[in-house]
Amino acid sequence: MIQNPIPWPNGAKCACAITFDIDADSLIHVSRPKDSHRRLYPISMGRYGPDVAVPRILETYKKLGIKQSFFVPAWCIDAYAAMIETILTDGHEVGHHGYIHEDPVVTHGDAQAEAFEKAMEVHRRICGHAPRGYRAPVYNITPQVVDLLIENGFSYESSLMGDDIPYRLKTDQGQLWEVPVHWGCDDWPPFAHYEEIGYMMPVRGPSDGLRAFWEEFDAQYEHGGFFMLIVHPFLTGRLARWRLVDQWLEKTLETKDVWFAPLEEIVAHVEQVTESGAYNPRVDTLPYYPGPVTP
Repeated sequence: MIQNPIPWPNGAKCACAITFDIDADSLIHVSRPKDSHRRLYPISMGRYGPDVAVPRILETYKKLGIKQSFFVPAWCIDAYAAMIETILTDGHEVGHHGYIHEDPVVTHGDAQAEAFEKAMEVHRRICGHAPRGYRAPVYNITPQVVDLLIENGFSYESSLMGDDIPYRLKTDQGQLWEVPVHWGCDDWPPFAHYEEIGYMMPVRGPSDGLRAFWEEFDAQYEHGGFFMLIVHPFLTGRLARWRLVDQWLEKTLETKDVWFAPLEEIVAHVEQVTESGAYNPRVDTLPYYPGPVTP
């Protein structure tokens, strides 16, 4: 059912990444800039991510010997530098996720370019190197941001939904890899209840909310695909939910032939098998349309 499956290392049936968007309390500050500092409940909800959930997540990964990818707004990298140091020390990847979770569709032109470069400076200063991967806040990547990624030598981005497996993006400026996401593998719909920024989903129970993700994995595993979960630590990192993820990871590692790796390693592998001639990826040419589509 996947027309062009990628050959994974050592014959693994599926590549897998449980990735994280560590937005912390940037969400309330970017959405309510005039009075966010007085909104203690949403600040505390966001801070639960770096203060409580991320140490819990890192403990699981250290126990199981897994390395994964964390996308972090640069404002959060600065505000929670000790957390970032621990993530990097444990061998995980830290990717670009905007400056303060600004929406690229709204923050465009010079403002977007300035926010992008400001974030790059924080990565270089605190992480010690430029990031290799990017995920747009709210997945709202634009042609401008794609060009900025290519100009800055990024190897991949992870915001589009055009395939089940990684594929190539090509523009007049160059190319990079797309590691596709989907709302069906994102913990925001089942777990986010955040009136201050306009989300009022009914919160589902841990096993009910996570069940759909494991069904997505089963389909990818059966067809030799790629499974990626997009997790916000302040949501799925909470105790009952992460307990179930921890249990699923242990069982999957024991019973399935899965390659868990950070996205930068998965992309490097796809690049290698493509260059060797062992794989021929699908290519999307951007922009999809040169201008507004009118009736």
